[in-house]
Amino acid sequence: MGDSIIRIITNMYTRRLFALCLLVFVFFIIDVFWGLKSFDYQFIIDFFKGNALENPSYTTLLLFRLPKAITAVLVGMALSVSGLLMQTVFRNPLAGPYVLGVSSGAGLGVALAILGFSAIGISIPFGLQNGMVILFAVVGATFVLGILLLVSMRINDIMTILILGMLFSSAISALISILQYFSPESSLKAYVIWTMGSLATVSYSQLVWLSLAVTFGILLAFLKVKDLDLMLLGEQYAISTGLNVKRFRVIIFIATGLLAGSVTAFCGPIGFIGVAVPHIARIVTRTTDHFYLLIFSSLIGACVVLLSDILSQLPGTIGVLPINSVTALLGIPVVVWIIFNNHRFGSGF
Repeated sequence: MGDSIIRIITNMYTRRLFALCLLVFVFFIIDVFWGLKSFDYQFIIDFFKGNALENPSYTTLLLFRLPKAITAVLVGMALSVSGLLMQTVFRNPLAGPYVLGVSSGAGLGVALAILGFSAIGISIPFGLQNGMVILFAVVGATFVLGILLLVSMRINDIMTILILGMLFSSAISALISILQYFSPESSLKAYVIWTMGSLATVSYSQLVWLSLAVTFGILLAFLKVKDLDLMLLGEQYAISTGLNVKRFRVIIFIATGLLAGSVTAFCGPIGFIGVAVPHIARIVTRTTDHFYLLIFSSLIGACVVLLSDILSQLPGTIGVLPINSVTALLGIPVVVWIIFNNHRFGSGF
């Protein structure tokens, strides 16, 4: 028994998992207590002692900093896992969570909510605008996902589905451009701000729904761990082992839609996390086992988004940078490195 415990503790994956968990915790604490307005050390000490309830800064921390940090963790986990799923299913190292057009569908929903009504002269009450944006984003993402699910039941070629997803994205972008052309300046500004992505707009009530969607999507991914491993060897091999590829695709698409769609609805489009993080996870684990890849992708994704949020609000800066800009600056070098070096790291692509 003692030898078994020692082997578990000294296992490479266990050590790296512990280090990642510690890193997530450190970044989480930094993200909560450090920003444009940093809390003094006495408040931090009082907070952990439970003596900061009367301090005005306690409200700022509880209502703004804490939900934003939790959102960052959920966003990083969701986008990273959905990116890993897409790269495995499409056997494409540059596939990401938005490759199926789910994000574009959510973007069309938001464009209709922000630009569509104003273009035809209908004014939405201010109190309903946030709810309308989220509702329309979810409906738009679900609509595109539903079309792709129907297509996947009739077409076996996964590359054809990939191309159709890209075509849907292009068509949706054209529709959004038309809406932008006929929209007033104030609505255009609101839509552009949404496209930059934000972690600070998610309330506690919205955080509950986001948590449920992300949790369910990741659980679906873990239920299909063995099937994901089989898909690395090709669809024909997976079929020869008895895998129902169409049903597998439907489940993976639902998981991806939940993960990428919910994040896009609540936080806006946040790019490059889903493409870059799975490759970092493969470098760290040096394995093709999706059980480990899913765990490490989730934790690394949480670290990257927390770090991005920290960098977006460094003390002494004028304001908060768009989270999408920071994730792009962190993710693009990884993507360029992947393209130029064509490293596979045992991913099976």
